[in-house]
Amino acid sequence: MKASLAAVPAVLALMSLPALAASAAPVPLPPPMRAGTPAAAAPAAPPADTTPPSPDAQQQDAQDISHDVFAGASREDDAYGAYQRGEYLTALALALPRAQKGDHAAETLIGEIYEQGLGVGEDDKKAAGWFELASKGGDMLAAFELATLYQNGSGVPQDKQRAAELFKQSADAGYMPAKYNLALLYIEGVYVPPDMVKAAALMKEAADSGLAEAQYDYGTMLMEGGGVVPDEKQGAKEIGLAAQNGLVAAQVDYATLLYLGKGVPRDLEAAVRWYRTAAEAGNPVAQNRYAKLLAVGEGVDLDLQQAAMWRSLARRQGLSDPELDKLLVSIPKSALEKAEEAARFWPSAPPSASTPTLAQNSAPAVPAVPAASTAAAGAAPAAPPQNP
Repeated sequence: MKASLAAVPAVLALMSLPALAASAAPVPLPPPMRAGTPAAAAPAAPPADTTPPSPDAQQQDAQDISHDVFAGASREDDAYGAYQRGEYLTALALALPRAQKGDHAAETLIGEIYEQGLGVGEDDKKAAGWFELASKGGDMLAAFELATLYQNGSGVPQDKQRAAELFKQSADAGYMPAKYNLALLYIEGVYVPPDMVKAAALMKEAADSGLAEAQYDYGTMLMEGGGVVPDEKQGAKEIGLAAQNGLVAAQVDYATLLYLGKGVPRDLEAAVRWYRTAAEAGNPVAQNRYAKLLAVGEGVDLDLQQAAMWRSLARRQGLSDPELDKLLVSIPKSALEKAEEAARFWPSAPPSASTPTLAQNSAPAVPAVPAASTAAAGAAPAAPPQNP
């Protein structure tokens, strides 16, 4: 059965909107957005039925970096093609002669190969040397990658001021992940002057390009009025776009917006679908909230056993909830045991299970990483120059 809202008033109070990623106050700087995030035209609005994407739609192409490096190159480019096929040693051998002639895209590609340890030993120092050469030549991706190394102190001395300068260089050249990271720096206001208005403008540019993290943070800024005029409807739309793009934190918050009817029409069943999508991706907040809705049958058929399973999964990640415990106090002992067994084996089915259950629903698939190529001809390529 599905309980009415009036029958379970406590649940609504428990679904209050959590603190979101971007706010008017400075927030801790998260890890930098990695290269390879697609930068495209402004995305379309979320579909009216607010259905979560399928796992396939959430997969990220593991080779996006090569498109960023050779965005203006022909598809016939040999080094590009080898990288796309996962033949990293071949790509390195083909890129080296070009890099030694000052080809900045080739320098960047070599830096990426060493930074990621693709077919070679991971070597941040060599990567930094190649990124330095390419960034001095104006390559926006190299400047971004070098900024992340300086921010983390990987292969170079940690220097967050230098990282901020490089993020700005890359952002000024039009690289959207750099604009996103620079916006975060303006929010933090430590290595650049604090400026929420400038942060919001940069965040909007990155969001309009289709960057999920930026859509989420810009949506939050719109919801809260951080550097922009508050606009709950547009804010909810941006968070919905990020959710559709597979950002789990956005899926949780979009579900909450749908549950509360904040910035969007209230839609309990859509909220349940988004909570379940994020729960299956392993998010403990979503697991807890989905369990509550199952426990009272709001927007979904009442199922105490499934609720107990999701509660157990959330607990395993350190999230306990006395209110959820009260909702499950009447669960039969046998059902509780089955739920906890399902949680132990999740996302696989318990050995004793004879029929599929929700516990068998796995998180969205992760694309396989191509094996390192052994197709390179001749001896290993010469070492690149040291970090200038």
